[in-house]
Amino acid sequence: MSLALYGHPFSSYTQKVLIALYENGTPFEFRCIGPDTPQHSAEWLRRWPLRKFPMLLDGERDIVETSIIIEYLQLMHPGPVRLLPTAPKAALDVRFLDRFFDLYIMNAAQHAVDGALTGDATKRKDGMAMAVEKLERAYGWLEGQLAGRTWAAGEDFTLADCAAAPSLFYADWTHRISESYPQLRAYRSRLLARPSFARAVEEARQYRPLFPLGAPDRD
Repeated sequence: MSLALYGHPFSSYTQKVLIALYENGTPFEFRCIGPDTPQHSAEWLRRWPLRKFPMLLDGERDIVETSIIIEYLQLMHPGPVRLLPTAPKAALDVRFLDRFFDLYIMNAAQHAVDGALTGDATKRKDGMAMAVEKLERAYGWLEGQLAGRTWAAGEDFTLADCAAAPSLFYADWTHRISESYPQLRAYRSRLLARPSFARAVEEARQYRPLFPLGAPDRD
């Protein structure tokens, strides 16, 4: 098997790539990074000392950064689901939304997570306040953006949805998407029902106690 993915099932960015792989039924070996698999951690760090996962290994070629990994898969290991449109303008729209979910949803929620991980009550409070402020702005923008759409960029499931699924999954755990955003709540529900993401969520279920803010008893 030529493809191997280094990451962790509970990692949002690992899930983003897993969704792309599952969408197309792409064969790969998952190499979990954790205390029980030191050999995987050692190989990952040898190949990518910047200590960020996931990392895709294709033969002897290392591919990092989730958006690049998914575009690489489409180029080198294409499947029936095209995650990036062929039309340049449509592809640009998808790439923008992909960046939006990574930068303005997931990174915003990460402020709260990082604050909680410090164990310092003040930093936890400040991190949550920053996350709530940023997420509320992003939720409001998305509510209008999603009107009349099934998926992030329209009727087709794309790279943008691979980014949106774990981003909104964990963001809602961090700062609940309120009833004021019915379009966004419905979209998150559609993502959870998508078989590729449902599989990723189920595979990570055992790790929920690791969520530093306390994983809610839902989803």
